[in-house]
Amino acid sequence: MLNQNEEVLEQIKKAKNILVVFNKNWNGDSVASALAMFLFLKKIGKKAGIVSENFEDNELYSFLPSYNVIGKKLESERNFVISLDTSRIKIDKVKYVTEENKLNFVITPKDGDFSEDDVKAEMSGPAYDLIIAIDTPDLESLGSVYDNNTGFFYETPIVNIDHHANNEKFGQVNFIKLVSVSTAEILFSLFRGFDPGLVDSEIATCLLAGMISKTKSFKTENLTPKSLSDAAELISLGARREEIVNNLYRSRSFGVLRLWGRVLARLNSEGDDKLIWSALSKSDFEKTDTDENDIKEVIDELIANIPQAEVIVIIFESDGKTKAIVYSTKNINSFDLVAELAPKGDRSMAMVGFNKNVKEAEAEILNLIRKKLSKFSI
Repeated sequence: MLNQNEEVLEQIKKAKNILVVFNKNWNGDSVASALAMFLFLKKIGKKAGIVSENFEDNELYSFLPSYNVIGKKLESERNFVISLDTSRIKIDKVKYVTEENKLNFVITPKDGDFSEDDVKAEMSGPAYDLIIAIDTPDLESLGSVYDNNTGFFYETPIVNIDHHANNEKFGQVNFIKLVSVSTAEILFSLFRGFDPGLVDSEIATCLLAGMISKTKSFKTENLTPKSLSDAAELISLGARREEIVNNLYRSRSFGVLRLWGRVLARLNSEGDDKLIWSALSKSDFEKTDTDENDIKEVIDELIANIPQAEVIVIIFESDGKTKAIVYSTKNINSFDLVAELAPKGDRSMAMVGFNKNVKEAEAEILNLIRKKLSKFSI
């Protein structure tokens, strides 16, 4: 009987054209691991594609190998191609005519005659025969990539690779390792099981970037000896550690640093710092030349510097509205915490909107979260 590693590798070996997908609300581990898988597939001679809904350039991760290959939607269009072998006979002219329900191509040779054996018809296009989902809790988390192609996802085998306990095991093969700190760590083990010599500098850089991003440069409390051992081995295989650290942790813009300072100035906590929150006004963004898209970097800093935090809430003004981002770690579901407020997002990060000012929104969302967290004794 095959173990999980062998089941995944068996599916990969059988497939010819593989699609790699990852969570629309992706993080560093998601994108770096997906790129590592894409590069691995190309290296073993597979055709491969990689997509994530509304994937847009993010300077923070643009240094990763093959980053520009990631598509924003599934290109599933297939074409019917008619080929004519012209190695023996050259073409003089070509035209086409319609006749009732037929489309006739009229090809005039320069000399000689074509035969039926010279004609070939086939379908072209992606025709993916395997899907590999990376760091994705459920199919709905793929957004429009799944919503607009549900038939394709039901008809195509799925390999599901993740390290989160809330994964719904939606694949035909589910490779879920809860003891792993990151999905990148799982992939490294998988690639070594196939052929250790295939992990080159590009793949190693993606894997190490995923691990560094997930552990906030090895500062999180769930770090394991295996994580450190794998990181050391990846560096020996050519992973560009300095490039990763420089891009992820030494390139914060001055504006983000100033925004970080404003968040810290209003930071509150309770439950031994397991629940922390802060609020930002419209003027905070204006004076720091930032916007709501920069809040994610601030949350990363909070996670790195307050490792005991299990729920982080940032309430802010943006585009004339009051919004809040709720980020949770471990086994707490952000989406469930604020389900009554019609959130958008996923289990790890959810966003909600309010028709009230920041102060009122802060009181409402914190009271709701406190009630939910009481069952976890926070």
